Amino acid sequence: MWAIGLVGVALAVIYCSHLIMKWKNPKIDGVLPPGSMGWPLIGETLQFIAPGRSLDLHPFVKKRMQKHGPIFKTSLVGRPIIVSTDNEINKYILQHEGTLVELWYLDSFAKFFALEGETTLNVIGKVHRYMRGITLNHFGVESLKESLLPKIEDLLHTNLSKWATQGPVDIKHVISVMVFNFTASKIFGYDAENSKEKLSDNYTTMMNNFISLPLNIPGTSFHQCMQDREKMLKMLKDTLMERLNDPSKRRGDFLDQAIDDMETEKFLTVDSITQLLFGILFASFESISTILTLTFKFLSENTRVVEELAAEHDAIVRKRENPNSRLTWEEYKSMTFTQLVVNETLRISNNLPGLFRKALKDFQVKGYTVPAGWTILLVTPAAQLNPETFKDPVTFNPWRWKDLDQVTISKNFMPFGGGTRQCAGAEYSKLVSSTFLHVLVTRFRFTKVKGGDVSRTPIISFGDGIQIKFTAKNLRSFSSLPLEVHVHDLRTFL
Repeated sequence: MWAIGLVGVALAVIYCSHLIMKWKNPKIDGVLPPGSMGWPLIGETLQFIAPGRSLDLHPFVKKRMQKHGPIFKTSLVGRPIIVSTDNEINKYILQHEGTLVELWYLDSFAKFFALEGETTLNVIGKVHRYMRGITLNHFGVESLKESLLPKIEDLLHTNLSKWATQGPVDIKHVISVMVFNFTASKIFGYDAENSKEKLSDNYTTMMNNFISLPLNIPGTSFHQCMQDREKMLKMLKDTLMERLNDPSKRRGDFLDQAIDDMETEKFLTVDSITQLLFGILFASFESISTILTLTFKFLSENTRVVEELAAEHDAIVRKRENPNSRLTWEEYKSMTFTQLVVNETLRISNNLPGLFRKALKDFQVKGYTVPAGWTILLVTPAAQLNPETFKDPVTFNPWRWKDLDQVTISKNFMPFGGGTRQCAGAEYSKLVSSTFLHVLVTRFRFTKVKGGDVSRTPIISFGDGIQIKFTAKNLRSFSSLPLEVHVHDLRTFL
């Protein structure tokens, strides 16, 4: 019996060893990039989500770049992945979207968007075109110019005034709540003050558990993240059904347009619209709040930047016939130094590790084969943190942009993605950031009380937070009156 048992154990070990060797050395037609596949199922996921204590490239990427070069293979949560930090390869792949690669994260939507008789690629293309179009319709340049700019200015002034009465605030948290509530109100009429559900709290909890080992079993962080996600999806679905069942509750907003489009766009269903709303809220919640939180970190460490920002915005106010009038689109576009500050923050932030794509077929890049079906991680932040292009790349230096030509910028600066998938909310994000700086430096003073530690997990995390104390400037009755009726000359009180 012992002999039979030992033989069984030996065969099991041999079989497992064979599976591990097959996993670590996948057979393909061609040559794979160097690298390690880690262990079956787990791959190198634990190393990928381990925090890096710097704004530089995540250690997972940087160490493998140094060991294997700018393109290497790995595995995350059981999925084989080719990682590229090579700017030329990344540009090439993005230029061939639809022929060599397709957008990866939309794979999870395939069951919602499947159209009979059409390929997944065609479906994904239709979905993305629709998502981009509806987002630009409500958050694009025309909407910003015609209606959103004054609303955003009011929003920022109201919240900064409130924070100035509260003592030190966790700036990441309060900005996240502000941006989420505003975006949700424009998308489906969410009223944060009167709603029983504090949706921003659900998103906060979900984000805190988002970067974790994806084991969807009770007790794990990822399971809690998925539970929070299901709560959000249910609430959004209930809101959608309420609109469908009661036309009197229509508001002419983002959600109503999606409902109207259900008649012409076959992929728009109750479930797919719910997912669409969820995705846009998720993106706005994290991206803008991270950019502005980093801005506060950088400004608190660079008084010269604050002084030049104040001078630029003071000059904007002085040029007005009525210095208390609202910010105009022309004034926004005239903020040259502000744009340098925003660009520099975007360059360093790189909140996501890169862009994910999936190979549609085998293809060659620089002597290596990218197999069909494999995921590709394009580490676009590598170009933005390349010391050969940006000296001292993790140093915050807005003035560096004055010396960069447009060709260099276009090749090495892609904060909102690239190719045909560039983020439709890019102008919205930049306008919110610039308007925030305008309201901040003209009407408030701020001091960092504590915090400032930053890590990548691989998205940016702020540890125990950054505590900021706001104080309203002495503008007499300015802070207590509606924005449009302030009549005192700011030049007297700045």
